[in-house]
Amino acid sequence: MTAPFFLPCAAGVEALLAAEVQRVLPKAEVRPMRGGVALDGDPGDVMVLNLESRLAQRVLVEVAEGAYRDEQELYELASGVDWTQWITPQHTLRVDTTAHRCQLRSLNFAALRVKDAVCDRLRDATGERPSVDIRQPDLALVLHLDEHRAALYVDTSGEPLFKRGWREDKGDAPLKETLAAAMLAAAGWQGRPDAGGALHDPCCGSGTIAIEAAQIACGIAPGLKRRFAFERLLPFATPEMRAELQRLRSHAQSRIHPSAVPIHASDVSFRMVDFARRNAQRAGVEAAIVFNGGDALERPAPALPDDLPGTLMLNPPYGERIEVAGKAARSAAPMSATEGPGNKDLPDDFFARLSAHWKRAYTQHPAGWTAHVLSPDMKLPGAMRLKESRRTPMWNGPIECRLFRFDLVVGSMRNDPSAR
Repeated sequence: MTAPFFLPCAAGVEALLAAEVQRVLPKAEVRPMRGGVALDGDPGDVMVLNLESRLAQRVLVEVAEGAYRDEQELYELASGVDWTQWITPQHTLRVDTTAHRCQLRSLNFAALRVKDAVCDRLRDATGERPSVDIRQPDLALVLHLDEHRAALYVDTSGEPLFKRGWREDKGDAPLKETLAAAMLAAAGWQGRPDAGGALHDPCCGSGTIAIEAAQIACGIAPGLKRRFAFERLLPFATPEMRAELQRLRSHAQSRIHPSAVPIHASDVSFRMVDFARRNAQRAGVEAAIVFNGGDALERPAPALPDDLPGTLMLNPPYGERIEVAGKAARSAAPMSATEGPGNKDLPDDFFARLSAHWKRAYTQHPAGWTAHVLSPDMKLPGAMRLKESRRTPMWNGPIECRLFRFDLVVGSMRNDPSAR
């Protein structure tokens, strides 16, 4: 039996997610939409998408959709679902609500009416009502309301999919794994010599970009080390479905292989490097990453074979996230809130000095390096005195950013006086 799915993602990632889903489910008709992608699928597809998607935040299965005017019509919409096909009274539930131009006064009351409908339908069928668990429910429902229509979804993921199951040590502003994967996908980095080559994150923090890259390079499915909400729901509790999930996990495990390209990660904070190394160990990729301490303004480029290109991928500190450290912080005054790359915490010449360091350390490599920098500052290329070859819109939570690509080749900065 098929049903409509919706896979939400970070704004700007919709096209990348659509391409990923098409690779994972080649026969699916994938429809990019605002904030995610839609498709029709079956219970087996639910398991595959949760296990394999690096870019989706959740896998939602639509169980009801229709027009509404008030909370009573939401109650009736939810009452039309046979909830005995999903849970028993011994299961727990929770209803979350999202809205766009919704006219109702209280989203909490709307969620309450949907919860009442589920409980009443089960009570009428079995004589018992399920309980609510706001922390770890067996059945997590998502009610989405726009101006005139409502959609009710079963959240088959549980914890959001960026929680891969390996991150325990983190810094002040950890990058979500799904966004790190989106940065790599936007850069075309696939962990092969002919698709991005080597990778270096010189501002690695707790290691998210490097670890995500290493799992891609090693063929490790992103959901292999975690559990999912669907495992507690009735459609997936049959012996056949449990055996299918085990088969999918075993197949994913069999695909793991050594990385074909070197991956490097460094950070000015040795404490963060230690965090990153421990996270990589839990993620099963410690052997695939070379970790080092070192300032991004000073650390030399990794030594690569002449025919292997390299990719710099970094999410540098910016004011909404974290303060800068290292040589730049020691030797330069902070910029004002209105100067430089839109960041009151970075020194005013940080990015100019970073690009100058790239000139010295990266542009001499015969196969070349490309740099990809995630930043909320639309004038970052000017601050770096570089011309970007591409800028990709991408949101880091509530922060609108661009992923800037810079091609670092011999002579690319010969007119930059700061590079001398």
